[in-house]
Amino acid sequence: MSKKIDTVKLSNMIKAKRGDKGLRIVSKEIGVSAPTLSRIEQGKVPDVETFIRLCEWLGVSADNFTKSSGIKMDTGKMALVAHLRAEKELEPETVNMLLKMIDLAYQKKGK
Repeated sequence: MSKKIDTVKLSNMIKAKRGDKGLRIVSKEIGVSAPTLSRIEQGKVPDVETFIRLCEWLGVSADNFTKSSGIKMDTGKMALVAHLRAEKELEPETVNMLLKMIDLAYQKKGK
């Protein structure tokens, strides 16, 4: 089973802990940029490093934010997907196309 990040839960916990503190102040505490923190509070998926920093700041395990997708995914594919999702130099459209190609390759493998 693969796991997906529950971005709603993550966002809600960040907002609750941040309270009335300013976005810039809290982003410095966490070690991420204010725009990144804002995007995550809006429900966007963080990259792995940011996700770990957020969990540490919140004082919770990453398991608190994972939910099963019901799709079996081997570790090789998971590593490729994680790497592409964290990639900063590629356009999101390019990343999505590469992910589709990876899915097709793994589907063919399973036949």
